[in-house]
Amino acid sequence: MHIQELIKEINTIYLGKPEVVELCFTSLLADGHILLEDVPGTGKTMLAKTIADSFHGDFSRIQFTADLLPSDIIGTDFFNLKTQEFENKQGPIFSNIVLIDEINRAVPRTQSALLEAMEERQVTIGGATYRLPQPFFVIATQNPIESSGTFPLPDAQLDRFMMCLNMGYPEKHFEVQLLEEIMTNMRHEIGISISYDELLAQKEAISSVLLSRDLLHYIVDLADATRSHRHVETGVSPRATIALAKAARSLAYLRNRDYVIPEDIKHLAPHVLSHRLTLSIEGEIKTTKRDILLEILNQVAVPVEVGM
Repeated sequence: MHIQELIKEINTIYLGKPEVVELCFTSLLADGHILLEDVPGTGKTMLAKTIADSFHGDFSRIQFTADLLPSDIIGTDFFNLKTQEFENKQGPIFSNIVLIDEINRAVPRTQSALLEAMEERQVTIGGATYRLPQPFFVIATQNPIESSGTFPLPDAQLDRFMMCLNMGYPEKHFEVQLLEEIMTNMRHEIGISISYDELLAQKEAISSVLLSRDLLHYIVDLADATRSHRHVETGVSPRATIALAKAARSLAYLRNRDYVIPEDIKHLAPHVLSHRLTLSIEGEIKTTKRDILLEILNQVAVPVEVGM
């Protein structure tokens, strides 16, 4: 089964946000993680749970709170009185899909426990290294409007997310449809699913999607423009250009093409690059990260002929 069929099915449940669903699967196929950021009640957790339900595999949900410890996530070594030996108890991070609810409610010490897992697909417990299952996909949510009892994600943590997505409110007719389904108990769960073996096979297929040298130059030009922008203190790193290149190939595959076009990169750049910027004080006052990316996309020349 092509993953596009799965996306169509999810769009019958998560009404009115086909672009968000497509971007989530773009990141999943590109081996990246997603941060869903928006006000409460816009369906962040429901979307993450629906995506998890669409696969045959292990799923964990971790509710981040201020008293959560790193060992609650990655696990710990404990002494077994019966065997008189230390044993390892793995935490909920050892799953194929991990939903982290309200990631900014945990203290920085706990947030940092995710760094090694998200980037290197492994964790270290008691001096021993344990590999995480494959595929490994983190979907995290956070509420950006409430600051009481929250701890802003450090830049190093934000950089581990391939994309940061804002959900937004649904259009009126979709919200009416949602109310009708809830009032009549007609809401349904996802009816089809895909195995992780099928998912891994489709991830392998992405490696054959062509990304021309001209477009590689275009990606680097976009990154370079962020580093010299007057309102940006720290531009995006090479990790960001790698993420954008991977995501572009993945999006082209989802759109049934075996080659990347400039529009793929332009569509993805605000979602992949904006959360990695650090603005100057003047920039924080005068503009936003997303507006800066849109300005850069309008200024950087797009390759006319995309040759290999």
